[in-house]
Amino acid sequence: MKKVIIIGASSGMGMEVSKLFLEQGCRLGIAARREDRLQAIKQLAPDRVEVMTIDVNDDSATHHLRELIDRLGGMDLFFYSSGIGKQNRTLTSDIELNTVNTNGLGFTRMIGEAYRYFAEQGEGHIAAITSIAGTKGLGPAPSYSATKAFQNIYLQALEQQANARGLKIRFTDIRPGFVDTDLLSGDFRYPMMLKPEKVARQIVKAINNKRHIQVIDWRYTIMTALWRRLPRPLWRHLKL
Repeated sequence: MKKVIIIGASSGMGMEVSKLFLEQGCRLGIAARREDRLQAIKQLAPDRVEVMTIDVNDDSATHHLRELIDRLGGMDLFFYSSGIGKQNRTLTSDIELNTVNTNGLGFTRMIGEAYRYFAEQGEGHIAAITSIAGTKGLGPAPSYSATKAFQNIYLQALEQQANARGLKIRFTDIRPGFVDTDLLSGDFRYPMMLKPEKVARQIVKAINNKRHIQVIDWRYTIMTALWRRLPRPLWRHLKL
């Protein structure tokens, strides 16, 4: 029975992916800051779900992760679905710094600990939700865009390092477009909004197929390919 740890399982894509892995018969260790929502998932299969409150911005988060792994009896897949993001056209300081702290330091803290565990174990699979926002610098959300680019490169670097060390650690970088979750709630209506249930199915498929990078969905695959081809002088004059 595959043992899966999911960080950020209390809402959105993390919650939907948790349900799908339960349907596949996996044992889950689920974590987030809001334990009440995690308990709702546990009720779906009480004998196969372990719950723990983890704040990725807390220095104790790595200790709690190891404790959750022990309670689950090991870990085969680490799925990271935690993060924040917000448009910040006025560059409000708190928004920028909180985003960098959570998406940068929190991400590094948890992905790094999962990597060290799998290095000790000799094998494993790390999958993380990043974003298409890491493709180019997006003016409406500077820190969000920058931290997502950081996440893309960090996973790429770890994948190279694991291969150089002869470690059997696989990586899946999942880059969705705009998903209709709490993260994007507000007055602004994003284009080409995706449903979390549909995105979750594509995420699980990408993980099971051991994809290295998965952009979701096909429309965003085309869009980001075009973004990459736009020269910097043109990109800076786009009004997003």
